[in-house]
Amino acid sequence: MTKRFQGPSRRTLLTTGAGIAAAAAFPMPAVHAQTKELRFLNGEPAVDSVRALRVAAAQYEKEKGIKVTIDTVPSGDAYTRTVAAIKGGRPYDISTLIFVAHVLTLANEGQLTPITDLVNKHKWGKRILFPVNGQHYWYMYDYNLCWLFYRKDLYEANKLEQPKTWAQLLENCRKLSGSEGGNQRFGMATPVGNNDATNWMSIGYMWAEGVSLFDDSWKNIFASDENKKRTAAYLDFFGEMYKTMPPGMTQASFGQITAAYSSGQAAHAPYAGRLIEILEQRAPKLADSYGMMPYPDSSGKGAAVNHGYDGWVVGKTPMAEEAVKFLEWFSDAHYINFLHSAPLHFQPPRLDIYDDPRWRAHPLIEKHAGAVKTMQGFLDDPNITIRSIDTEGPGPDLRPAKVFESWVFPEMLQNKVLKNMPSQACVEEAVAKMNRVIAG
Repeated sequence: MTKRFQGPSRRTLLTTGAGIAAAAAFPMPAVHAQTKELRFLNGEPAVDSVRALRVAAAQYEKEKGIKVTIDTVPSGDAYTRTVAAIKGGRPYDISTLIFVAHVLTLANEGQLTPITDLVNKHKWGKRILFPVNGQHYWYMYDYNLCWLFYRKDLYEANKLEQPKTWAQLLENCRKLSGSEGGNQRFGMATPVGNNDATNWMSIGYMWAEGVSLFDDSWKNIFASDENKKRTAAYLDFFGEMYKTMPPGMTQASFGQITAAYSSGQAAHAPYAGRLIEILEQRAPKLADSYGMMPYPDSSGKGAAVNHGYDGWVVGKTPMAEEAVKFLEWFSDAHYINFLHSAPLHFQPPRLDIYDDPRWRAHPLIEKHAGAVKTMQGFLDDPNITIRSIDTEGPGPDLRPAKVFESWVFPEMLQNKVLKNMPSQACVEEAVAKMNRVIAG
């Protein structure tokens, strides 16, 4: 991730959306439709990603005579910009959104155009579609799954095996803590601050252990005795693993974690495919000696990756029909070029892409075929759990989003590793805060 989640929070939930319905009462400017222009809000600011979209826009204008204007913002600002455009009377025809609650909010406000027929043209990976009232509004363009990286060269030198349990991972973290080239090396780098990085990188062990937050009736089952017991065990493990981490993890975000691993400071770190791209750029030797694995559980029976995702929505605008046609054209003619702008980070959610020779032709995808196979395996393996705080529950809803944004679980970790609270007390406090949040 090159700051995949940016801004003060990746997911600014409710305050930004206030007043959208009132703003929608004003008529859309007719000039937008008359000029035959599509306005596309891109949330991928990397140069190669912007270039891929602009090339597609130029080709579409050449073929169809319709101008496509690409505006680009950091992904964390996309929802704010989308809402501001609606309120300003000139909404975007296509917008990038990175949080299921944002799609739910806009769909319920009548600000989005369904794209169900387009979505249904393809076969998708697991837990990547988020229909609202039976309609699809989101064309998902990538997974941002988070798993664990480890130094395969150090594992081989120290005759270590890939861990299947928390105890084995903890032991490996301890054994690989030491010095390398005169510099101190730590066993693990994982954030524990009140930020999106902690919610994304540090909770996967809970999903592997079978912890869940809501049942099918939206009851808070995190408060059940079994879930509290499992979470307390996770905190016992995490508290010990924290002792193998470098200082500063309470302030660490995405960049600090990738830097810790790519510099050789940490022997293990959680991340997505972007870390491989970073290694190729900054530490080519490490790009040839990394390993990948899901988050383990306590017994060796469960494994998980933390969920992450991005997609495009079509606004309710005079050009909505043309916007859907553009997305359909783009998904056939230029989507793979867009994926190639971050070839190992933009993990395809469409299953047909994995067998497409055009996608596999990228040099980094060819070189890291083993990593790609592992990433695809996370989708194919029924024993791998894919979960995240914001997607918990039986369907899209604002309650898990509120839990995400209120830092229930980062604060639980801080109570354990900074305040040295007993694990069970940390869990009870998290349960109490979660109840307050979802009731508010």
